[in-house]
Amino acid sequence: MPENRTAEVERKTSETRIKIALDLDGSGTFQGSVGIPFFEHMLDLFARHGLFDLTLEGEGDIRVDYHHTIEDVGICIGQAFKQALGDKKGISRYGASYIPMEETLAHSVIDFCNRPFLKWDVTSRRDKIGEYDAELTEEFFRAFAMNAATTLHIRLLYGENMHHIHEAVFKACGRAISDAIRIDPRIKGVLSTKGVI
Repeated sequence: MPENRTAEVERKTSETRIKIALDLDGSGTFQGSVGIPFFEHMLDLFARHGLFDLTLEGEGDIRVDYHHTIEDVGICIGQAFKQALGDKKGISRYGASYIPMEETLAHSVIDFCNRPFLKWDVTSRRDKIGEYDAELTEEFFRAFAMNAATTLHIRLLYGENMHHIHEAVFKACGRAISDAIRIDPRIKGVLSTKGVI
């Protein structure tokens, strides 16, 4: 296993100031805040079920709305994954997970292939979860996928409760990532017939 699969990323704009620290070989801990409690709860689930350690510091123009902050967190986390994975030698590359949450079932599949793409097939029954705009979860995962250079498919098979739906999505994606970034000693170089990812 590579000795140090960690990364730190900082992003400063006129709208946000975000700093991320990531350890791919952690134990699933999340620390930090950007002033959006529901989103922070989702990131805690994301890290816990992905078994990576994630530290988040920063602030954004949440008095306007949450969009800029959540998108920029996704950008930074994506860049941190790309940096920490380096040349991707030895990783399993693909991951998939089904996660139930009571009446809800979510499915996530990821490929760390250097081909950024998000397929989002999650229908929201309501626009908001408290103060949180439900559409921002898609924005987070799009920013993550584009900046981590992954192909990421996320779909909701069924579900009613909005909190359950978003929780299952974050857990499923975290679990799929955990599988994809796992080092497999049988893999020599990268898992590609091209010899490069």
